[in-house]
Amino acid sequence: MKKIKMIGIMSKSEHTLFEQSLKSNDTEERIDIWFYRPIGYRIAKFCARVGVTPNAVTITSIFFGVGAGILFYYGDLWINIIGMLLLVFANSLDSADGQLARMTDNKSRFGRILDGFAGDFWFAAIHIALCLRCMNEGWSAWIWVPGVLAGVSHVFQSAMADYYRNVHLYFIKGKAGSELDNSKELQAELDKMSWKKDFFQKFVLNGYKNYTTMQENFSPKLQQLLQMVKRKYADQMPASFVNAFRIRNRPLMKYTNIVQFNTRVLFLFLWIFIDQVWLYFFFDMFILNPILIYMCKRQEQVSAHFIDQLATNQYDEKHI
Repeated sequence: MKKIKMIGIMSKSEHTLFEQSLKSNDTEERIDIWFYRPIGYRIAKFCARVGVTPNAVTITSIFFGVGAGILFYYGDLWINIIGMLLLVFANSLDSADGQLARMTDNKSRFGRILDGFAGDFWFAAIHIALCLRCMNEGWSAWIWVPGVLAGVSHVFQSAMADYYRNVHLYFIKGKAGSELDNSKELQAELDKMSWKKDFFQKFVLNGYKNYTTMQENFSPKLQQLLQMVKRKYADQMPASFVNAFRIRNRPLMKYTNIVQFNTRVLFLFLWIFIDQVWLYFFFDMFILNPILIYMCKRQEQVSAHFIDQLATNQYDEKHI
């Protein structure tokens, strides 16, 4: 894997620790590598030193992200700029929680669930604030229609981008290097819980299971590939298969980044600067949704390719 280059001064040992705090260079966006990850790394180092947990960092990011959304309600640009800075800091914290979890080996499924939904809290606040702002500027209540549709679009975009990144990590790093779950295993865990004794845990896990089911329903060929890989290799995939998958699938990672935080926020800031915030909803629906559809279609094509390859035992002779 090629070395990750950072802007700024960092010793060789420090740079190694920084790289170890990342998931994979394949799935990292350049803006994250150059900006958010270095800030997140320093926050994570501080939190590790004072004993702050990853979940506490995630919860803190929710407050900053929601606070940012509230400030976008106002028509004063300087108030909006403060909101932009808060949103950037919230995303830095969102980067830091995962880096902290990897640095301290303090990982949990609840932490992954909380981290996954943190951004949804931010953008729910942003969408509500922008709808109310538009109404103050003379728009009718119909603005809530694109506002809600764009919010739903964001949920699907974020869910599938996160899922595809975890799938990629599963194939190149194995089960231990990924956060990939499946609905059948989650349901089996739910069946062991009691609503009376484990209400909160079961409620959270049930929501996460439904979320995972939605991701699986959007990727039928990928589910077939995952089942075939587990049946043939029991999570111990041949290096030849791993390399082939990585080469063919890595170009798709750029689409998972486009529909995530950085692209949408850059355009959100642009619409705020020109005081045309309604454009954000239409950008979400008519620009990012087609990218989502294309991303899903391409991922299914990659999956179909490897289903055919595995069906002919293409990699079995190199299986160690």
